[in-house]
Amino acid sequence: MTCNSSANGSRRPGKVDCSLKNIVYIVLLVVALLAGVRWYMQQSAAKEAFDRHEALIKETNECLEMAEWNCAEKNVRALLKETPDDQNLQLHLAGILYEQERYEECIAYVDSRNFKNADLDYLKQKSESLIREIQDLQLERSMHFRVEFEGRPARKDIMEALAVLEVAYDSLCHLFDFHPENKMHLVLYESSQYQGVGPRPEWVGAVFDGKLRIPVNVMQHREIYRPMFFHELTHAFVRAMTRYNVPLWVNEGIAQVIDGSRTGMQRPEGGAPDIAALTTPFVNENNTSTAVKLYWYSQAMVERLLERNASLVHFRDYIQSMRTLGNEEALQKFYGVSSRQLLDEVR
Repeated sequence: MTCNSSANGSRRPGKVDCSLKNIVYIVLLVVALLAGVRWYMQQSAAKEAFDRHEALIKETNECLEMAEWNCAEKNVRALLKETPDDQNLQLHLAGILYEQERYEECIAYVDSRNFKNADLDYLKQKSESLIREIQDLQLERSMHFRVEFEGRPARKDIMEALAVLEVAYDSLCHLFDFHPENKMHLVLYESSQYQGVGPRPEWVGAVFDGKLRIPVNVMQHREIYRPMFFHELTHAFVRAMTRYNVPLWVNEGIAQVIDGSRTGMQRPEGGAPDIAALTTPFVNENNTSTAVKLYWYSQAMVERLLERNASLVHFRDYIQSMRTLGNEEALQKFYGVSSRQLLDEVR
């Protein structure tokens, strides 16, 4: 584009002043640039909002899966601010209130909903039932445990179970230097009324499947239930500390070290199990002798770790790091050994 002017500076007829045309061109360029920047910023903000939303959903699902109710409640309430009419989120919030032993709040929340749902009705009925049972048994709500009953356990058995569990809870808090954010969920059941997740072999006395499930008849045998409670509560602490499914040999090994009931047992006869067998849930094993072998090798491997570093705070840091480092990398970083090397050491 060219602009002409006369020698004496006067404008020629029919020509556009050069400086004016340049100004118009620059203005148009700036407008286009600003529009582009605005569009980019809008797209970027939309992507960031979408990414935050997806991250929130992912974290919420993890919290729900690991029964981290404080985290789950905070996130579900945040999601409800975005979509307040989402019935699925409302159902989840009612369930979270129930799981936190906030039965009165759960009932009030269900009653305030403007839709009907069978799961909401169940949560309300179950909350009312538990309130009545607690009142009938004249129980104070525990600081650290939420208690449910399957059957009609005696009040003295419940009080004894809670007393032992409180001692175990305080001990584990001290050993691991860790205080769980959420109450532990305890279910006292009669053997014929087991309602845990999945089948249960006859050799299993108690189970932690996200809830501490304790057979009430065991309360008649002090020498059995004390180590049992420490064992299962250790599983609950491992889950609370990591929000991660740590390898079975690590989980069962540390639980046995803590409960002390199998310390000093002779090595089981026969060959050692492989790493794959030591990472598969032991509760799936129907053969008692095979299960004993899996437990023995798990404890022996964890004992070797503790020979390298006896601190259970160090052990806590190790299992917590698995979430980001991975199982073998964390083992190498904190103890300088692989799981296969550990197994070879105890064969």
